[in-house]
Amino acid sequence: MKTTDLAKNDAKKLMGKMAAPGSTAFGSTAVPAVDKREQRKRDQALGLVPFAVKLNSELVKQLQVLAAENGGDMNATVAEVLARGLAAQESGSGA
Repeated sequence: MKTTDLAKNDAKKLMGKMAAPGSTAFGSTAVPAVDKREQRKRDQALGLVPFAVKLNSELVKQLQVLAAENGGDMNATVAEVLARGLAAQESGSGA
């Protein structure tokens, strides 16, 4: 076995210990992870649909700043900005 293989195995063992359940730091409260399937069901019940887009990095930075100012929820911030933009477009083109 090569030296690099030994190092990789040691790293895998270390990462496994760090990610092991019940290995939280002293004094921290462990938040149970939400199962992706359960999260998807919750989102569907709320009428949410995943929607991926590619945006310019400057635009993303502006959205992140706006989200931080409004409480940190990026999904709600993007939804609000889109709704305002579409409402403005509809009122502008309808007149």
